Amino acid sequence: MNDPGGETFEQQAYITRFLLDYTAVPLAGGTFLRGVLPARDAVRVVTGAVDAVAPHELVAYEVPLSDEDEEPVTAPLVLGWTRTLASGPLPETDATVMSMPLVPVDTTVLEPADSTRTDQALRLLRTLAWPFIESPPSPALCGFLFTGQDRMRLYLAGEMADGLIAADVQLTGALTALLAALPSLVDEEERWVTDTFDPHCAYSVDLTTW
Repeated sequence: MNDPGGETFEQQAYITRFLLDYTAVPLAGGTFLRGVLPARDAVRVVTGAVDAVAPHELVAYEVPLSDEDEEPVTAPLVLGWTRTLASGPLPETDATVMSMPLVPVDTTVLEPADSTRTDQALRLLRTLAWPFIESPPSPALCGFLFTGQDRMRLYLAGEMADGLIAADVQLTGALTALLAALPSLVDEEERWVTDTFDPHCAYSVDLTTW
């Protein structure tokens, strides 16, 4: 993924922040959020069972970042569209990304699901706990994907790279130390590896043994 511009990264980071709760709260039935993949002019919302990590257990829905009037879409709309899709049968698709089925979403004809009481409660509590900020933290978290039972890939907008850095991290271990060092680690060019399998990043960095 080439650098699409700072405004796109900020919108992807905003959507990612908004959706994070749905890794623990179901979107619909037994379907949870398993990732948000930052694509050019879109986000790919990955859904599956609460502990799903294998590509055949996941589905990626590609939601454009702007509507038919070229206005930026809001995170609550992305949530509503995803919930509508997650509540029904899997649409037919021949497209894949990272071995997952990829479903392009036509937001001009898809009705977003109504917000739930849980959505409203989370929105209230989130706003009070994490007040709105004009710019996301640095490095901005523009997406993520569960890649194992104790592993995650983070898509970060670093200071040095022309595009996103995908940092592979382990969820068990010294997380406090890793979080403190992460901004500098992702900007160390000697750690960068070109990732030909993942189209959502310019480079990847393996921090699973850091």
